[in-house]
Amino acid sequence: MPIQIVHSVASWLLKKRMHQMELFLKYPNEVQEELLFQLIDKAKYTEYGRIHDFKSIKTYRQFASRVPIVAYEDIYEKIEQSRRGVHNIFWPTPIKMFAKSSGTTNAKSKFIPLSDEALEENHYAASKDLLCLYLNNNEGSKLFTGKGLRLGGSKEIYENNGTSYGDLSALLIDNMPLWASFSSTPGSSTSLMGDWETKMPAIIEETLQQNVTSLAGVPSWMLVLLNAILEKTKSKTILDIWPDLEVYFHGGVNFNPYLTQYEKLIPKKTFKYYEIYNASEGFFAVQDSNDNKDLLLMLNYGIFYEFIPMTTLGQTEEVAVSLNEVELNKNYAVVITTNSGLWRYKIGDTIRFTSIKPYRIRVSGRTKHHINVFGEELIIENAEEALKKSCQEHHVDVVDYTAGPIFMEGKQKGAHEWIIEFKEPPESIEGFRTSLDEKLRALNSDYDAKRYNDLTLNKLRVYVAKKGLFYKWLKKNEKLGGQHKIPRLSNERKYIEELKQLDVT
Repeated sequence: MPIQIVHSVASWLLKKRMHQMELFLKYPNEVQEELLFQLIDKAKYTEYGRIHDFKSIKTYRQFASRVPIVAYEDIYEKIEQSRRGVHNIFWPTPIKMFAKSSGTTNAKSKFIPLSDEALEENHYAASKDLLCLYLNNNEGSKLFTGKGLRLGGSKEIYENNGTSYGDLSALLIDNMPLWASFSSTPGSSTSLMGDWETKMPAIIEETLQQNVTSLAGVPSWMLVLLNAILEKTKSKTILDIWPDLEVYFHGGVNFNPYLTQYEKLIPKKTFKYYEIYNASEGFFAVQDSNDNKDLLLMLNYGIFYEFIPMTTLGQTEEVAVSLNEVELNKNYAVVITTNSGLWRYKIGDTIRFTSIKPYRIRVSGRTKHHINVFGEELIIENAEEALKKSCQEHHVDVVDYTAGPIFMEGKQKGAHEWIIEFKEPPESIEGFRTSLDEKLRALNSDYDAKRYNDLTLNKLRVYVAKKGLFYKWLKKNEKLGGQHKIPRLSNERKYIEELKQLDVT
């Protein structure tokens, strides 16, 4: 079949999904409430359903009062039972797969249940809708005249008692439907290779033979791959290799610090960047416009949402609210109930709503990835924006970074310390340091209050990392590739000290 016909048929089929999205756009709260009771009804005879008497739950308020909000540690033992092959604990259909968390919230790995329903109704449905929205917004697209370069996790899938676990991306690739496999590169055997340093040359070798029209993956690792491709081919830009490249679907980390580097690699004014918001626990939101970077919360993917205002998180007065109770521009911790059997589960992310008609969000950070040692309440959203503006002001690009506290000792005041790996360092580190500090003060009133006249916090410090330091740290901790990310902000100095020690050895 000629490639143009394949493109036309695929585009037509995907655009039909627009009608399915219109329902939750028109009736968002009704769709969510109906979904909740479908989940409750399906799981009423599970162990969890019997404990909490799902059969008698008739209202959201009954559900919220009867079912506790949990973190991973609260259900760890039950998940371990499920991993050993015990069924019907959280969900009635057998859970055969577990997505291994990249461990960004703590050092331990998490194993998130992944049901067959979640594969089809959440992750693969989201992939179709993402493509549908993109094609609907770009009538002249030739997306399916070539292939999508996907950059997934670097862990192989391990078998254990009839269940398997691995990076989410590895599980998705291993179970990928035919339509997705046909339109993607590299093939599954290359994508599922375990060792990143062996895998990257294999990806390059395979994808150079293809007409790549789209990219998908975490920005930091995709950047490593694209630079390696340029080095191998001696090309000036990626467009010299793939002239039909038209869009990059990205997620996992804030894209702002990487944008200027991508614009240099792909110097094409019509090139598009589409952000997605997904995690091991599910696919949640997608950019639905070429120009608006806010993310449309997808409400019909088998996930029921609740939100805890960050002002009450962890407090005795902590309370979750449903979708119809949220307020604009307020930070919330996300709580989900899913068709994989997670019930009122805190995923560790924070978001804020930028619109409620329809419900659009921005990811503002992680509940455990912030610095609040001195009452400064610094979240990732502040850090990323300040760093972006400082880089623009000093004409530099950041490869990676992390930040943590300098604790008070005696009469010495506290401060923040940033370890930053630049592509090329700024001409004046002191000037960059001042700029970053000032921009943080402008963005965060709590930080500014603590910095006023050096009342509690001294001016932040910037430690310039040697080239390759963060890569070395990831390799040492067996976190190379795909889904693994540098912890950005921390309330402790663990990452700071490990990186500094590695920088001098």
